[in-house]
Amino acid sequence: MRYAEAGYYLEIDLATGNIERVATDPKLMQLHLGGLGTSIKEHWDRVPPEVKAFDPENHLIFSTGLLNATPAFSANRSVVTFVSPQSGTLAYPMMGGFFAAELKYAGYDKVIFKNKSPNWVYLYINNDKVEIRDASHLQGRGAVETQELIRKELNLPKAQVAAIGLAGENRVFTASIEQSRSSASRLGGGAVMGDKKIKAIAVRGTKDIYLARPEEFMEQMKGVTDYIKYRWANPIKDVMTILSGIGSPQEMLHTDEKWHTENFAWGNARTRRRDFWTEEIDESWSKSQHAAVKRLISCFNCPTHCGALISHKDTPRYMAKCFGKLTYAMAAYVDDLDFSWKILQRATEYGVDSFSTPQILAFAVELYEAGILTDKDFAGCPSDKEGRFFWLLDRVVRREGIGDVLADGVYFAARKIGNGAEAFDHNTIKKHEQLPVKLGTLDPLYFLMYATNEKISITQMEGQWPQSAFPTPEQREEFVRDWPQIPHDKFKQWVLDWELRGEKAIPYYPTPDMCSEIVDWMEMMHNIDDAVGMCCGMSSFCLKPPYHIHNYPKLISAATGMDLDEDGLKEIANRNRNLHRAYNNRKGIRRADEKPPTDHWKKRFPELEEELLSTYYRYKGWNEDGIPTREKLEELGLGYVANDLEKRGILKNGEN
Repeated sequence: MRYAEAGYYLEIDLATGNIERVATDPKLMQLHLGGLGTSIKEHWDRVPPEVKAFDPENHLIFSTGLLNATPAFSANRSVVTFVSPQSGTLAYPMMGGFFAAELKYAGYDKVIFKNKSPNWVYLYINNDKVEIRDASHLQGRGAVETQELIRKELNLPKAQVAAIGLAGENRVFTASIEQSRSSASRLGGGAVMGDKKIKAIAVRGTKDIYLARPEEFMEQMKGVTDYIKYRWANPIKDVMTILSGIGSPQEMLHTDEKWHTENFAWGNARTRRRDFWTEEIDESWSKSQHAAVKRLISCFNCPTHCGALISHKDTPRYMAKCFGKLTYAMAAYVDDLDFSWKILQRATEYGVDSFSTPQILAFAVELYEAGILTDKDFAGCPSDKEGRFFWLLDRVVRREGIGDVLADGVYFAARKIGNGAEAFDHNTIKKHEQLPVKLGTLDPLYFLMYATNEKISITQMEGQWPQSAFPTPEQREEFVRDWPQIPHDKFKQWVLDWELRGEKAIPYYPTPDMCSEIVDWMEMMHNIDDAVGMCCGMSSFCLKPPYHIHNYPKLISAATGMDLDEDGLKEIANRNRNLHRAYNNRKGIRRADEKPPTDHWKKRFPELEEELLSTYYRYKGWNEDGIPTREKLEELGLGYVANDLEKRGILKNGEN
């Protein structure tokens, strides 16, 4: 009997219509856990580095995590993996909701799509019944609309449906995959899904998932439950409200957005409005949010309520969460939050990433104001800020006029437009739009997370470490007093010594050696979460979370029957991380690519940045170009990876 996992992949050849249920090797779980870990392995084995995003050989893999469908609170993340049309690397956006649990209850750990369908289709899974169905009648329908139409068509109101909208059909590089109250948004998974002519995946499952040692598992979960209750009753002091508890940032619950609106950048990631949050704005935005949010909602088996059902005036109802409520308004310089609720609904139906897409629209506006784009490019565009953004969104999603150029994202659009447009591409890393953060002095931790992570998304810059030094010794002592999640007690002293100003302040503190250890820890937790299917708001993205490196091994062991300790779990996370790194090295990623935008910080320190990269690379066991050495790869049982890198000339023979 298989424990925690279903033990089967569902393989779909879209070109032939062949459907195959494939039993998996139990050793895969022991080496890579599940979720992202085993998906990376599948891509390494199946998709050569020469394959591009829209080639038939590109695989699109929907994966559950190892703890999905178990009683583990908040283990509800699906991971979607593919070669991205934007970055050209192996991407893995995550989505919450109920899809992963439903897929595992149907008896599958992954759905693997290969090749392309000649016609529009959707995949229907109902336990052992699996069909490729015609979706020609769904072409042109919205992502949310498609989900409802399929449920009615199947007469399965509880079916979980992941679908694309018009953006995915038109292969917009920021197209998302929408599902329930969540989406897999970053790096163009919706475009790859549309390229393969998959309109949706509908799944219903009613099978059981087994735990190896259920009593032991539930005893561990009791500790998690007790901690969640404790954190609710004792929010972390002296940090912003949305980070003081647990779960993803509680932006649908809290209305105070002073920190985000005054510290994040407006427009095309250019301007900080330091005096924006007035009493009048506080009152109007709070009123707008309270009117729009009809109820707070959760994902599968989650005790928190990070999302919301939005019903704004005559706008159709939809689900929303997190920073999306701010991205369009801030990018458009619109001070009325009502605008956010309206345009976010249309964007959700179109199926676009609400982090990248507003930046692309703001980029177009800035080019127009600079005279690089002309009245001809904007013919028929309304002159008001709100109307202009709606008009641009429609053009991008439909790939009409200038929207066809913008639909490839800022990096490619800037180079196609030319005439100085390249200078306005100042918020991309590895060809992908970043969160619009423009800060003062270089932050060494954020530099490493931003520059080196394979995730290339908002959560790559966040972890369990405080966002900045606490102003007083008393606040620091209070913070470290209750901090069992850290991997080593020395981390407490680093926080105690961390100052806002002076020798032990950024950019030179934490030191490069300290930064390497801190970032490695935060990155490790993200990798574990993404392998087991855990919401990072309950672990890697959250200050003082209920899941951490000390209780994860016990939960995974009880669920699977493995006898896994902390060192063993760290080794698996390291194996997955290095395999992913090597895959992207094969796709061309090198040290030269790991540079945040020039104006990301007002004060840059080039020599320190190079020292940070070199120190971090050495700590990871990588060479000076950011490629894992043979010694590191063999240590992790990845000798076959070293052989491949040497064969391709990426890693020199014996280089350590």
